[in-house]
Amino acid sequence: MSNLTIKEVVSRHLVGYMLIAQDEIFGPVQSILKFKEVNDVIKRAKATKYGLAACVFTKNIDTTNRLTRALRAGTVWVNYFDVFDAAFPFGGYKMSGIEKEKGIYSLNNYLQV
Repeated sequence: MSNLTIKEVVSRHLVGYMLIAQDEIFGPVQSILKFKEVNDVIKRAKATKYGLAACVFTKNIDTTNRLTRALRAGTVWVNYFDVFDAAFPFGGYKMSGIEKEKGIYSLNNYLQV
């Protein structure tokens, strides 16, 4: 039997107008976009039509606070990623997702009142 794995892709040297930098890709894909100022990151993030998740890696607490408040995403991880807790709702903003999953919000899907 052949190997049925999907090879990971890391794309760098991207610019914001490229489809891979704007689209919501589900798979082992990492897009790396350079920036000079935090405002560039915020502007780029606000320009996208998706908002499932975001991740911030920084040592600066002021940068952490600024970005986590500015990014419109269902989940914003800080210095780690892909960690979930069943007690916290999960879902996206904008074109990413319809409702929230997990947490007390998801119970409404199973209740009749």
